[in-house]
Amino acid sequence: MKILIIGNLGYVGPMVVKHFKQNYPAYFIAGFDTGYFIQNYTPNGITGDTLLDRQYYGDVRKFNENLLRDFDSVIYLAAISNDPMGNVFEKQTLDINFHEAVDIAKKAKENGLKNFVFASSCSVYGSADSAPRTEHSEVNPLTAYAKSKIYAEEKLEPLADKDFRITCLRFATACGYSDRLRLDLVLNDFVASAMVNNKISILSDGTPWRPLIHVKDMARSMEWALHRKTGDDFLVINTGSNQWNYQVKELAGAVQKIFPGIEVSINPNAQPDKRSYKVSFDLFEKLAPQHQPQISLQDAVEDLKRGLLSIGFNDNNFRQSDLVRLKAIQKLIDQKLVDENLFFKTI
Repeated sequence: MKILIIGNLGYVGPMVVKHFKQNYPAYFIAGFDTGYFIQNYTPNGITGDTLLDRQYYGDVRKFNENLLRDFDSVIYLAAISNDPMGNVFEKQTLDINFHEAVDIAKKAKENGLKNFVFASSCSVYGSADSAPRTEHSEVNPLTAYAKSKIYAEEKLEPLADKDFRITCLRFATACGYSDRLRLDLVLNDFVASAMVNNKISILSDGTPWRPLIHVKDMARSMEWALHRKTGDDFLVINTGSNQWNYQVKELAGAVQKIFPGIEVSINPNAQPDKRSYKVSFDLFEKLAPQHQPQISLQDAVEDLKRGLLSIGFNDNNFRQSDLVRLKAIQKLIDQKLVDENLFFKTI
């Protein structure tokens, strides 16, 4: 199999490359990325980047469809990747996460590719009552990021057929250590703060629900998506584990067990967090029994601790660092490496 991973130089991509190369060494794996976060390199052993067969650089908004002729499958990870970035760069979020995902899927189909895997998000559920959200539940996207994902799903659906299978993986919130780490994710932030500040500050009252999934288990699900024999030609599927639906305060408690003595503070007077939802992963459990998440919450916390120790992490002001995606982008703009539309400037 020949796979093109679009957006491979972010948080998730290196771990996907590593997973496929370790389990399918004969596969040809290439990456395509603009390189916004290439400097966020936090190696911990063999890295995903070094295992690639080929790396292409470019912006998905100027994608050369001739690249697709060498492949039979695409994994689309490219995204303006969270709510704070989407709030600042709304147009770019819609262009990269939605319009270009659909356009590249069309080009992939025209060029005879067989599989298109789209990294969607459970954030499309937004704010929900206590009942776990299924794939048939009403969506309630509250941010540009969440809207971009549901818009893409809607436009991808009519492209699918028996010769061009599309899988939209609605991922739970990512967590865990990566070759290209992010600390603007709830569990990752908690572990980093516990390590360098001996404290976790929860800005809400701690009750909002978040489903989580480890980045290595995300990679396992993409393996399933490319090989799946179950489900329709177009499939939207919640991707995670029913055991990983946690309230934010429970996540802090799990970190506290690994870092005894740290302080955990909550804000009981905070305005209600609009982003609160539990998710049912029953369909994923049914269709992908051999690719269920394997990493526990405790394992994820310990994995993050080991990884941060291995790179000598000691930045108690990390929320202002390159390990936070919005800060990394703003630094590129300040250095005049990218323009206000997030295109790299030519030299």
